[in-house]
Amino acid sequence: MKLQNHTLSYLSIILLPVIGVWAIIFYVNIFDEIYDSIDDGLENSKILILEKIQTDTTLLHRKDFLESNYAIHEISATQAAHFKDVYLDSTLYMQNEKDYEPVRILKSAFRAFDGKYYQLEVVSSMVEEDDLIEDLFYSIIWLYLILLAGILVVNSFILKRIWKPFYEILDRLKFFSLDKRETLPETKTTVTEFNMLNETVSSLLQRTVHTFNNQKQFIENASHELQTPLAITINKLELLAEKSNNETQLQEIASIIESLERLTRLNKTLLLLSRIENQQFTEQSLVGFNELSEHLMSEYADLAAYKSVALSINHEGNLTQQMNPELAQILVSNLLKNGILHNHAGGTVEIKIQSGGIFIENTGNAVKLDESRIFERFYKNTGANTSTGLGLSIVKTITDYYRFGLSYTYNGKHQFAVRIPASVKNIGTGIKS
Repeated sequence: MKLQNHTLSYLSIILLPVIGVWAIIFYVNIFDEIYDSIDDGLENSKILILEKIQTDTTLLHRKDFLESNYAIHEISATQAAHFKDVYLDSTLYMQNEKDYEPVRILKSAFRAFDGKYYQLEVVSSMVEEDDLIEDLFYSIIWLYLILLAGILVVNSFILKRIWKPFYEILDRLKFFSLDKRETLPETKTTVTEFNMLNETVSSLLQRTVHTFNNQKQFIENASHELQTPLAITINKLELLAEKSNNETQLQEIASIIESLERLTRLNKTLLLLSRIENQQFTEQSLVGFNELSEHLMSEYADLAAYKSVALSINHEGNLTQQMNPELAQILVSNLLKNGILHNHAGGTVEIKIQSGGIFIENTGNAVKLDESRIFERFYKNTGANTSTGLGLSIVKTITDYYRFGLSYTYNGKHQFAVRIPASVKNIGTGIKS
């Protein structure tokens, strides 16, 4: 949910109780005003009636309201002595409505010119509370909807314009790439907070780019500087081995050369891992895994023959994906090589290709590997000195980079599955620097 809509959701929730409280206060106040107004009218009617009685004695005999809005009843002097004006809510049958309707009644006592005491009841029609409540309820609903619509309009146009610099910064960050050595374009705005955000983000990215470049340069330099003395040392040891006739010395030299060659492979592999994690493989093209797998099988045919392992491929579908060709080759190559090296004489390696992924199944030790650690760096399930323990870790790094699915299962054979979800198929890497 966007920040604007998130704010709107809170406002819509807060508005309801606020308007509800306002409605109650409004209801109480409006009824107080209505009562005051009606009571003032009743008081005025009482004065007028009493004045009229002084000239028209027939009014003293109006015992029912009928066509008039008052009625007069004779009372005793005792009753009159303790009588005070009171205002009451009651109901009165209305001919036009054919029903009882709410009225407000003023009851008062007075002494007529004939010395007798009378009770005067003056009536006035009242607003029906249920009708008022119903009207008020619908008015509140309409007010709530209008306020929401107004806030939505403000949110869509005014707030969207206010937050525009923020979203511009986000868009630029989405497509910012460390390896392109580009700077974040400045977003012009009059809002102080957005200017501070822009300056902070720009400063942070500059430091990040500087650190990234220094780290990349260091790794490349260190790898290059290591390669040279390793190559020289291996060459000198090979020359020394050619000149030596001592069998024991030859074995020692061969062991040293093997260790140095492993160190060379380890150095290259770590550099490759660093380049993948730093997202330096930016070139993209449509890779056909069917053709790539066929090509790699022919390349590893000699190694498979040496290990007495039979290779086979099963094309159940056509798999293509937009990605870096070098990484695609490394991905399949490492899985295929892993299946050959960690196998036994007379074993098999089968590649199965479907439209949604590639599956490599191989025989080997009749023991399930540790699924929680198999893709960790330097984890080995065998004591093979030829393995750096980084092959499957590189596969994991590549699949994570492209958001592919990678899994391992064992059902008598070891199977590694690389699945390409439809959400990332043919759209390239899902990761942006």
